[in-house]
Amino acid sequence: MPGQSQMPGQSRRLSWASLPNWTLSIFLGLALFGFTTTIRAQEAAGQEVVGSKTASQDASGTVSGIVYLSGSNQPASQVAVSLKSHTAGVFRSVLTGYDGHFEVSGLPAGTYDVVIEEQGYHPYRSTAEFDGSSLKLELHLAPLVPPPPAQSANTVSVRELAIPGKAKEEYRKGLVSLAKRQMVQSLKHFASAVRAFPGYFEALYHQGVVETDLGHQEAAMQDFQTAVNLSGGRYARAQFGIGYLYYLQGNPMLAESVTRRGLELDPDSADGYVILGMTLLRLNRTDEAERSAREALLRNPNEADAYLVLADTC
Repeated sequence: MPGQSQMPGQSRRLSWASLPNWTLSIFLGLALFGFTTTIRAQEAAGQEVVGSKTASQDASGTVSGIVYLSGSNQPASQVAVSLKSHTAGVFRSVLTGYDGHFEVSGLPAGTYDVVIEEQGYHPYRSTAEFDGSSLKLELHLAPLVPPPPAQSANTVSVRELAIPGKAKEEYRKGLVSLAKRQMVQSLKHFASAVRAFPGYFEALYHQGVVETDLGHQEAAMQDFQTAVNLSGGRYARAQFGIGYLYYLQGNPMLAESVTRRGLELDPDSADGYVILGMTLLRLNRTDEAERSAREALLRNPNEADAYLVLADTC
């Protein structure tokens, strides 16, 4: 999108250098994925990404904890933990940090359903009584056991165990550098992670994010497409990355198609709906763009970029 304002419905042309900060922040928001812009927040907890709350104004309780992978007892990073209370009228969902830690503040007392649904693992469901002050949880994800005939099945749990420790450590360092916006340094770490484990599609995706920020769109597109291929087409964030690049390149029709494909994989992604809204604005479909922005806000009321899309539809 151009740096200067436009009349509603006007066709938009964009160059990378003229992009406003908020469009870049959408894309980098996908990459940080649970990391905040400071190291303290990155180490402390995952960032809230989805949900809304209707709790009373004086709610001040905190639910926190760590998610582990059963068997290896390693922290489960970038996993969505959902807290839902019918009695308190609250639904919140946060992502764990690289250390498996999560924290949700501003919660009222009540009975909460705790749910984790991660591909390759059995769904985790439990109920917790919360007194409105503080509650710490320790959650464990059990890997799915492949059926005996499927000896060649490449389940997520097997893949997770196959990732060398060096690759995981380089990936972690890359995320930390990215959170500090040390782009060149983060690119080196992600590249090292991929060299240590060529099937590391998450690292390839983040490598593409950095390449995009540096203006290397051709390299970024290759990274995103490789991530899609390696994941068997199941990694929604890589689809969003490709859609965003098509948007930057002035190809909104392809951008819409790929972004919608990503939303089919991850219909709870607020960022995906924001990118779709931007694309629909480019196509002069302002009513649909407004609906897309509102879908983003339903999933994350704090999604500031969705409000900017709404402003452009007026």
